[in-house]
Amino acid sequence: MWILNYVTKNSIADSTAEKGNIKGASGGRVKINASSDYAEIPVAAPYGISYVPVAGEETVVLSAGGEDICLGTLSKNQNLKPGELMLKSAGGASITLKNDGKVYINGKAAG
Repeated sequence: MWILNYVTKNSIADSTAEKGNIKGASGGRVKINASSDYAEIPVAAPYGISYVPVAGEETVVLSAGGEDICLGTLSKNQNLKPGELMLKSAGGASITLKNDGKVYINGKAAG
C-alpha cells in the first residue's frame, strides 16, 4: 500500500491530461486549442516514428513537471481488428499490417 501512495504522490499527482485540437504545426512542434492554448509543444511518438499531426485532428496534451507534451492524435476506426496496424499519411498513402500476415499498400495486397 505504501508503494502505491508513494508513486501516486511523487509521479502522478502533478500530472494533468486534456483533450484538444491541433491548430497547426511548425518545426516538429504543434499548437493546440484545449481549455487553454498551447503553443510550440513537442509531439511524443514511439521510437523510430516521427510525424507532424494535421490541423483539426483531436489530440491529448499531457502536462507534467511543468512541461506540456502532445501525446499524438486520437485514432479513428479504419476497420482494423485488435492487433492490426495502419500507417497513413494525410495525402492518403497507407500501409496496413493484418493479423493474417498480409500487408496492404494503398489498399492493395502486397507481394
